[in-house]
Amino acid sequence: MKIIEDARAPNPRRLRIFLAEKGIKIEYEQLDITEFDHKKPEFAELNPLRRVPVLVLDDGTAISESVAICRYFEELQPEPALMGVGPEGRARTEMWQRRMELNLLYPVAQTFRHLHPAMKELEQPQVAAWGEANRPRVLNMLTLLDDELSHRPFVAGEEFTIADITAMVAVDFMKPAKIERPGNSPSLDRWYASVSSRPSATA
Repeated sequence: MKIIEDARAPNPRRLRIFLAEKGIKIEYEQLDITEFDHKKPEFAELNPLRRVPVLVLDDGTAISESVAICRYFEELQPEPALMGVGPEGRARTEMWQRRMELNLLYPVAQTFRHLHPAMKELEQPQVAAWGEANRPRVLNMLTLLDDELSHRPFVAGEEFTIADITAMVAVDFMKPAKIERPGNSPSLDRWYASVSSRPSATA
């Protein structure tokens, strides 16, 4: 069993943090997306969408999409639970995970991919107007998140979950995307200090 990734990318980092929280060690194989390794036919056979990470099982089965891979390991090793406990807890965690992915990480990524010069060859076509359009979406979601975090310690509730992982990776990805965090966000700042100090954050 191994994971194929480019460790610099945000989605592989989400998976690394998830596995570190569970104490799961696994073999990693690196490819370089700046050299278009993910476009090569042998990788496309594993993931026709040509995206990382990909989990390759011992029998050759390939599983892609970060959250799907996390779900696989959650089923293998339920503790510590990172995707919620019980019907309500799982649903609430999934709700906030999707919100963080679609309304925070995605617009940060779109800002980066469509505005950063390093992405010129990888993002075709690069549409600057779309990159700029996503900046306010990021800030609006962070404002909402600051309010939500004033009522609880973590994104989805009382415990650290995959929703916190996605949100933290998104906030960190704002730096290369050149998006400044909004000021006067005490709950967001408190939460970020907490999650980024966890040992798994450096996985």
